[in-house]
Amino acid sequence: MSNINWRTINIDALDPESAYNFDLTTLTPAVQPVSTSDVQTLSGQIRQLVRGGDAEGALRGALENAPYGADDQGKQIHLSTVTEVLGQIRQTEMTPLLQRMYQSEGGSELCDTLMKYLYKGMAQGTSHTTNNSVHGRSMTPQATGFSQAGGRSFGAAEGGGQAMSVFLSWHEKLVEMVGPGSIVRVMSDRRTV
Repeated sequence: MSNINWRTINIDALDPESAYNFDLTTLTPAVQPVSTSDVQTLSGQIRQLVRGGDAEGALRGALENAPYGADDQGKQIHLSTVTEVLGQIRQTEMTPLLQRMYQSEGGSELCDTLMKYLYKGMAQGTSHTTNNSVHGRSMTPQATGFSQAGGRSFGAAEGGGQAMSVFLSWHEKLVEMVGPGSIVRVMSDRRTV
């Protein structure tokens, strides 16, 4: 008993109430795996609805069938599809569309899923910076020896700031409709789009 080093004993492992003994997998909700080919098929169906003039049905279909269990490539494909659908809806149609969607059965969950895609799209837009960047700002050397910090390059692959403008417009209308509770639910949900 005298040769036990008491400083090396993990007392958290001995306490049943300790977070050390808590199974963290219980916090992650179970999601069905989705293959990339299934996401591509769904994307084609949603784009067909948009081409047919049913942007609301396309948006609803995209949000109801969010591929939580897909890999990163599948999630990226679905994000680009949702972005395309959002870009096809005129600003004057946003509020009535959101009202109909929010008041329908399961509307709160659809709005929360839309909020997830808006934040994911905004986060993707900030990743398109140049090699010469610091914290999302491009640095341009000046003759004075100082560098000029430029603005962020939002969504350079998607037409500059146009995609970011779409996301921000939808975000504004969505927060007006459902309130800030949706933001909190999205930030605390462990399922990612």
